[in-house]
Amino acid sequence: MQQLLKDQTAIVTGGSAGIGRAVAHTFALQGAKVAIFGTNAERGQSTADQINKELSSDVITFYQVDVSKKDEVSQAIKEVLTKFEKVDILVNNAGVTRDQLLIKMTEDDWDDVMAINAKSCYNTCQALVRPMMKARRGKIINMSSVVGMTGNAGQANYAASKSAIIGFSKAMAKELATRNICVNCVAPGFIQTRMTEALGEQQKEGILSQIPFGKMGSAEDVANAVLFLASPLSDYITGQVITVDGGMIL
Repeated sequence: MQQLLKDQTAIVTGGSAGIGRAVAHTFALQGAKVAIFGTNAERGQSTADQINKELSSDVITFYQVDVSKKDEVSQAIKEVLTKFEKVDILVNNAGVTRDQLLIKMTEDDWDDVMAINAKSCYNTCQALVRPMMKARRGKIINMSSVVGMTGNAGQANYAASKSAIIGFSKAMAKELATRNICVNCVAPGFIQTRMTEALGEQQKEGILSQIPFGKMGSAEDVANAVLFLASPLSDYITGQVITVDGGMIL
């Protein structure tokens, strides 16, 4: 069976755990070389080593980068371009939550979430748009959330950041379409990750009652949607939001 991403190079931010790790692993299985960006050096290098060992190859490279800092992102992308000579795919997956009712939300709670979730997309895209335009090809997938489409009490900062990503992606899709660059979003619902593991049983039961499938999704479910958008199968798709939520927001 032909690999969908054979000879492609990808960057996955927040690639050392959860959905990001699943995306990096899926891309590697499909023939891509993957640079994962993250702030935790130990976890990031461990992820790269584990996947490389499993695949008996050297396809995953870890870069310690704070994606909210423009200079760090620009430098890391220069290093990736030097090492691999090109970047075909960018997945902006890095994200955090600082949940709190607005009346109690601090300015730092707001700024941190907006910087890591939304500003990071500006940082990475601006650094990569020129080489992608020169190559006249590219796939950019930005990770939003169903919360960015519906809102959620106690997550004004998170919902704002994820909604901003959708607007940003649609604008970029219009700017870059003539250069054969596709820009799309994936909006996960409730996915089994470390974030959802922290929920109490009552919270989980309440969530599951809203999902027609009656279960949470897996990181691999999201990774498969990202793979579709990164592959040639989606070459005529841009400016779209694919929800991976088990029908939660139907």
